[in-house]
Parts: sequence; structure tokens; C-alpha cells
Amino acid sequence: MAVQDETARMESMLPSDCLSIQEIGTAAGVFMVLAWFILTVTALFMAFKAVQADVSIQKHYYLNAFICGISVFSYFAMFSGMGWETVEGCRQYFYIRHLEWALTCSLILFSLGILAEQDVATIFASMGFSVGMIYSGYLAAIGLVPLAKWLWFFFGLVLFVMVVYIILREFRQTLLDKENPDKQQLFDKAALLTIVTWSLYPLVWILGPGIGAVGVSVEAILYCFLDVTSKAVFSFVVVNVSPYESAEPAYTVEKEYV
Repeated sequence: MAVQDETARMESMLPSDCLSIQEIGTAAGVFMVLAWFILTVTALFMAFKAVQADVSIQKHYYLNAFICGISVFSYFAMFSGMGWETVEGCRQYFYIRHLEWALTCSLILFSLGILAEQDVATIFASMGFSVGMIYSGYLAAIGLVPLAKWLWFFFGLVLFVMVVYIILREFRQTLLDKENPDKQQLFDKAALLTIVTWSLYPLVWILGPGIGAVGVSVEAILYCFLDVTSKAVFSFVVVNVSPYESAEPAYTVEKEYV
């Protein structure tokens, strides 16, 4: 009972009042290292393939290498003890995630946009909404006034809905107009993976910094799974070569028999 009372007291404390901080444990640290390793291998593989790939798919290999590479830097910083601050409830919070997400989410949207052969203005609009979404999430995490905290979170959700709308309405419709079934199927897989995984990030935030239902270790482990899925798995999905090959013009050699 005393432990529960102490936990409840800490959850209501402001960062300046904390005498101790709830930090990630050994298990979370192990998962961070594993995520870092997977992302590192993926980034190196994509970079290696980029210099050998056909020009029609080369840009996606480069984008994937940067997406995973940026995450590699972020994870190395986190399990090295960098890039965090104390938020309400005396929780350790890795603000460096938001710096990484602002870059990687934008690159993922750029990858989806060029896969859909979307115009640059619409792609940049989706990237702008994404950056606003990530920034709102950070402001919600460090908020000390409950009303402001949840207003920032709600504002981030609104921007997320805008991102999803652009993916499903603008990007997808543009590709439908191209009448390329193979590339359409590839886009649908990559878009679905992105939307589903991105939809789970707010749920982890609610359970973690939002209401404090899970500790920082569980929060970190869940983010590891989501980051690997939304970046490493996405990278391999989007470089399925068959749709790009089918998009190339087919040439036939006519033989003349005498």
C-alpha cells in the first residue's frame, strides 16, 4: 500500500520537485540495443544496394538508408544516456525521439509520395503536417498544465488525420490514375504499414506520459517495436523490385527470317 501511495505521489509531481527519476531498466536497454542493431544492419544494406540498384528504384534505397540511419543515431544516443529530460510524474522522457521522428517521418512520406508519383507541393504539405504532428506530441509530453497537455495532444491527432488523408486520398488517387496495378499494390502495402504503425504511437504516448499507466521501460520497449516496424520493415516493403521492373517499357526484338 505504501508503495502504491508513493507511486501515485510521484505521478503528480512536477519535474522540479522530483527527488528520484523513473528511468529505463536493463530490459528496455537491451531492446534499445537490439533495435539499434536491426536498424544499423538495414541502413547498411540499403546503402550498399543503393549504389548497385537501377535508377528507377535507387532513390528508395537511399531514402531507406537515411531513414534507418537517422534512427541509428537516435538509438545510440538514447542507450548512451543522452537526449532525455524529466517530465511530469518524475519520468525519464527521450525528447531526442521527436527530433528523429520529425526527420524520419518526413522522409517516409517523401518515399510514399514519389512512389505514388505525386506532385512536389502535396508531398511537402504532408511533410509539413507531419513535423507539426511530432512537435505537438513533444509539447504535450512536457506540458505541466493538464488542459494544455491534452490540447496539444489533440492538435497532434488532428494533424495526423491530415497526414492520413493525404496518403489515402491524394497519394493513392494519383497512383490509381496511373493505372499501374503492381505499383498500386506495393503502395497499398507500404501505406497500410505506415498508417497502422503510426496509429499506435499515440496509444503508447497515452499509456506512458499521458496517464502513466505503464512505466518508462515498457514505453521504451513498445517504441522499439514500432520504430523497427515502421522503418526497417517499411524499407524492405517499399523496395520490392517487381513493380518498378513492370513500370519499365518492354522492348521486343523482331527477328527477320530469310
